[in-house]
Amino acid sequence: MTEDEEPPFELTEELSEEIVSKEKELEEEVGKLKDQLLRTLADLENYRKRSEREREEMAKFAISGFARELLSVSDNLRRAIESVPEDHAQPEKLLKSLLEGVGITENELLAAFKKHHIEKIDPLGETFDHQFHQAMFEVDDTDQPPGTIVHVLQPGYKLHGRLLRPALVGVAKQKKENEKNTEAELKSPEPLPT
Repeated sequence: MTEDEEPPFELTEELSEEIVSKEKELEEEVGKLKDQLLRTLADLENYRKRSEREREEMAKFAISGFARELLSVSDNLRRAIESVPEDHAQPEKLLKSLLEGVGITENELLAAFKKHHIEKIDPLGETFDHQFHQAMFEVDDTDQPPGTIVHVLQPGYKLHGRLLRPALVGVAKQKKENEKNTEAELKSPEPLPT
């Protein structure tokens, strides 16, 4: 460059401030893009984890329909066993072998249930829980506290802790106020005024 020629640009204070300003803008934009990238990566990781959980849950509960269908088979086997009176004098061989066969079949079915994490809900004597029980009727005359299950019509079942079918139950009813008063009077009678 010769002395006659002027430099292509002169670094003035104004130009220096503009460069610093542009540099700050670019750094802010880079920071925003980094933040956006990190958020996108976190969202992608969360999506991956959620998909994995859903896949595991789907695999775990895929047999729900099949399991529900087997429940009625189990119920019918139990009814067949219970239909044979226990106090028969001398059962015929055929009836005895039929009862044994049905019992063995039921045991195999229950073992298969256990293997596949199907749990029976037999809540007799427990407190009523609407998440696992369905009340079919209330029982008046009972020594149990109100809300206690006093009769099981049909057991319920859970698969991996998730309800397949609620237990159909009869629940102890709360005694009415006049019934309580009558019972109290019977227990501690007061002398009649003379």
